[in-house]
Amino acid sequence: MKNEMLNKPDFQRVLQEIQQAKISVFSHANKSLLNLYWKIGELISQKVEKSVWGKGVVSELAKFITENDPTIKGFSDKNLWRMKQFYETYQNDEKLSTLAKELPWTHNTIIFSRCKTAQEREFYLGLCIKEKYSSRDLERQIDTAIFERSQIGNQKLSAVLRELHPALENVFKDNYVLEFLGLPEDHNESDLQKSLIKNMKSFILELGKDFIFVGEEFRLQVGNQDFFIDLLFFHRGLSALVAFELKIGKFLPEHMGQLNFYLEALDRDVKKPHENPSIGILLCRDKDHEVVEYAMSRNLSPTLIAEYQLQLPDKKLLQAKLHEIFCNNGGENEAN
Repeated sequence: MKNEMLNKPDFQRVLQEIQQAKISVFSHANKSLLNLYWKIGELISQKVEKSVWGKGVVSELAKFITENDPTIKGFSDKNLWRMKQFYETYQNDEKLSTLAKELPWTHNTIIFSRCKTAQEREFYLGLCIKEKYSSRDLERQIDTAIFERSQIGNQKLSAVLRELHPALENVFKDNYVLEFLGLPEDHNESDLQKSLIKNMKSFILELGKDFIFVGEEFRLQVGNQDFFIDLLFFHRGLSALVAFELKIGKFLPEHMGQLNFYLEALDRDVKKPHENPSIGILLCRDKDHEVVEYAMSRNLSPTLIAEYQLQLPDKKLLQAKLHEIFCNNGGENEAN
């Protein structure tokens, strides 16, 4: 038993070396495979452009590969056309082509086939690399239009929030999609809170993996009274506590007073000296944007008023809303 305890650190080190080697081998193999797909895509693209090859020739190529080496997989005519699309999508963009080669082929096919602009592709490439999404997670994020929602959320951040947390880009959203909860339309706040806790893994995916769940009904003691924050998180990248208050109805200005009070208590009694000021998110079912603007105009706390919805969003409506915001801000070209 004693020898086993003495050897344990060495055993752990060997295991870590093996795990790191596996990651390194996969990374090198993946880049080699994507470089191969790129070269094949380039060849097919050039042949098609010169009208030398058509669909029939590419089908013959796929058949030729299979017949001459049955051990080679993944080179069907459909996949060969994807390689052409892969090359043509990134051929004039060195930055994005470099990012693309950091991801597995499945992730790449999802991104270049579903994303319509270079800005959107860059967003999802970077997000996948940072968050290490599975292909299923990536599909869900595109389905919920996280790109459009994040861009709109960036525009709605208060000046106070930007000043205290300069690294806020793409952290918060103006609208959170909670389709995974399966709640009825007539749910109450307790139902919403319990369901979020029960589905915390999915909620973290929606929030972002830098969010760490601290607790529900987080107790604050001020004077001789107890107060409770619905959900409390810590954001690693921002190094700040993030308090979520849940409201199943429309946003009301008086909600701000409650949230500001919680942030003051967190900063005085809970926040550690090296951490940044706490952030408050009021998550409500609906909000009047003009009322929100008035309520936030003189608010000095780092807060955000966000909506939640229980169904997948209409992506076209979000794209139109994003385009309108950019046009109003004089950035029409960015929206395109």
